[in-house]
Amino acid sequence: MARYWPLLLALGSTGADAIGARSFTVVETGKRYADLQSAVSSVRMGTATILITPGVYRQCAVQAGGRITYKAVTPGSVIFERMVCEDKAALVLRGAAATVDGLVFRGYRVRDGNGAGIRSETGDLTVVRSSFLDSQEGIAGGQPAAQRIVIDQSNFAGLGQCDEAPNCSHSIYLGNRGQVTVTRSRFARGTGGHYIKLRSPNVTITDNSFDDRAGAKTNYMIDLPEGATGAIARNMFVQGPRKENGSAMVVVGAEAKTYRSAGLRIEGNEAVLAAGATSRPAFVVDFSHERLAIGRNRLGAGVRGFELR
Repeated sequence: MARYWPLLLALGSTGADAIGARSFTVVETGKRYADLQSAVSSVRMGTATILITPGVYRQCAVQAGGRITYKAVTPGSVIFERMVCEDKAALVLRGAAATVDGLVFRGYRVRDGNGAGIRSETGDLTVVRSSFLDSQEGIAGGQPAAQRIVIDQSNFAGLGQCDEAPNCSHSIYLGNRGQVTVTRSRFARGTGGHYIKLRSPNVTITDNSFDDRAGAKTNYMIDLPEGATGAIARNMFVQGPRKENGSAMVVVGAEAKTYRSAGLRIEGNEAVLAAGATSRPAFVVDFSHERLAIGRNRLGAGVRGFELR
């Protein structure tokens, strides 16, 4: 089985805080801006790439339209931290589409418990080579439309909560009526909630690693609470010892049967318990009572294959 453990980029000081420098360049016009919001607003309903120089930024932006790529000059060298827009996230996205390439988001907390690096509210979203660290949530949002969200080669660590607000937050929490794809990414050191929670009719979750050994108060690795079709394949799951709910790793249809789940393919995964783990989880728990396409998965000692509820 293929293994993908994306490099956790070297974080910390990258020099002086870049606020005040003209660090944000709109590639198509060549214009440079001192703050991210000014660069975003200049695009209006157009299409542009905003190239960001290395630095630690306490800035945020709302994208109200257009198609924008937010790109680090060097992946991992651009760090956004702590400051949110609209009491939501560093990037609040309401345009036609957005791509986030090589950025780091860390340290987000807001009153409702959903402080995130990215809040996707409308439009398609692609996230690549980015990191989401030590926040209530990594990527959140969605819309009641055929939105397409792709997350690839990214890191999620120190995320989630169930004790700072009435509702839990998760490393990734997305809902739409389109498709969500999560590939070649790493999830580790969760601090509550689920690692991935998706309310979408079609999902692709492949070639990721879920390392819960240093997790605390975590729940499921993957939760599809309203059902889904698609694929969960070639992932590595390690369940840690400090679970809030250690009964299952992958759960389908626990809250509703909004979407059909027949044919959901779950195969080629490996699931084991970390040293000290005392729970004896089912690898898959199915509430949908539809015919899932569960193939061969490698399960370690103490991991049960399937449970119908």
